[in-house]
Amino acid sequence: MAGTGTPAQGTQTQGRGGGYSYNLMVMVGRLTRDPDLRYTPNGAAVAHFTLAVDRRYTNQAGERQTDFIDVECWQKLAESASQYLTKGRLVLVQGEVHIDNYQTQDGQARRSVRVRASTWQFMEPQRDRAPGGAEQAGAAAGAGRARRERSAPGDETTPFAGDEEAGSEEDVPF
Repeated sequence: MAGTGTPAQGTQTQGRGGGYSYNLMVMVGRLTRDPDLRYTPNGAAVAHFTLAVDRRYTNQAGERQTDFIDVECWQKLAESASQYLTKGRLVLVQGEVHIDNYQTQDGQARRSVRVRASTWQFMEPQRDRAPGGAEQAGAAAGAGRARRERSAPGDETTPFAGDEEAGSEEDVPF
C-alpha cells in the first residue's frame, strides 16, 4: 500500500513485513519569534518559526522543561501564519515530523528535526497591541479558527494537483 492520508490526517505507510507506520504530530506551545516568510525560486511561500512546548512532567527539582520545536508551513498556510502569528502567541500546530540527515563541511554527520505543519489554530484570544507596547485583550476576528490550507512542498508548481478536498480562497472564513 502506498502512503495514504492528507497532511491534516498524517501519513500512513506500509513498512517492511506488512507493518504500518503513522506520522502525525499535534502540539500546543508559544511562538518564540515571529514567523519568517520566504519564497522559493518557483514562487512557493514557506514560513519557519519555533514553538516552545512545555513537557507534561517536572524534573526532580520540580521544574518544567521546555522543548523548542522548529515548524515550517507551505503555501497559503505559510502566508496566513506570517500574517496572523506573532511571538508569544499560544497556538496548536498539527503536522508531520520530518528528519533530515546531512554532513557539515568538515564531514560530521548531523540531523535536523522539524514539523511540517498542515494546520494551526489559535488557543487564546488575540492581544491587540496599543501604541507604546501596552497589550489589551481583544477577541480576534479569526481567533480559534484553524488554518487548514493544503501544502505540497514537493511540487511547488501545482500544489493542489489531484486534491479534490482543497478549497478555494472563497472557502477561507476571513
